[in-house]
Amino acid sequence: MAKGIIYIMTTVVPGLIKIGKTGKENYEQRMYNLERNGYSNVVGLKRHFAIEVDDYDEKEQLLDDIFSKSRLENTELFALDVNLAVQLLSSFEGKQIYPENISKDEVFDEASAKRDVYLIPEGTYYLERRIKRWNNQTVKGTMTVQDGKCTVLKGSVLCPLKGEGNVERIEKERNKANVINNVLQEDVEFNSPSMAACFIINGPANGWNEWRTKDGKAIDVFRNN
Repeated sequence: MAKGIIYIMTTVVPGLIKIGKTGKENYEQRMYNLERNGYSNVVGLKRHFAIEVDDYDEKEQLLDDIFSKSRLENTELFALDVNLAVQLLSSFEGKQIYPENISKDEVFDEASAKRDVYLIPEGTYYLERRIKRWNNQTVKGTMTVQDGKCTVLKGSVLCPLKGEGNVERIEKERNKANVINNVLQEDVEFNSPSMAACFIINGPANGWNEWRTKDGKAIDVFRNN
């Protein structure tokens, strides 16, 4: 069984990705060349996901067959949702090569969450919750959903960035954000409603239950439908 790496790269064109394969010993050089010179650098290729698998020739052919209707003729480019491709590829048995900072299960879950965002009708949603560790004070958030992006709007009231609820990924986003006296001063964009909720609550949160419509329905109703 020949081992090799199958990879996914994004482009500057939303919805246009590259799926390819390479030997493990050639991976870094291949990425270097593609990110600088691939397709004359017109599409701005950037590595997104890579996994080392057995029988990589056959598995790449399987992907080509599955996504054949989305393939641009005579290229390795596909008009395809990158999260759908990542979901399938990360379900293969093998060693994740890229990204290196999160697990394969986390990659799969994140890709699934990003795809699910498109089930939410575009519009405005609300979060309000008392935080016990913040002396039962209330956080209040407003989020818009558009083009698969969840944007927490300025004016949202956030839980202070301190205490037991801190989560590393949330802390990084909060440290980058412009927050004065726990009030968000600028819009912040996320790829999932759960990360948007975590950002406000400053702790783990299921955004599908936290965010609600104007009439109080949890947005999970759209996913269940």
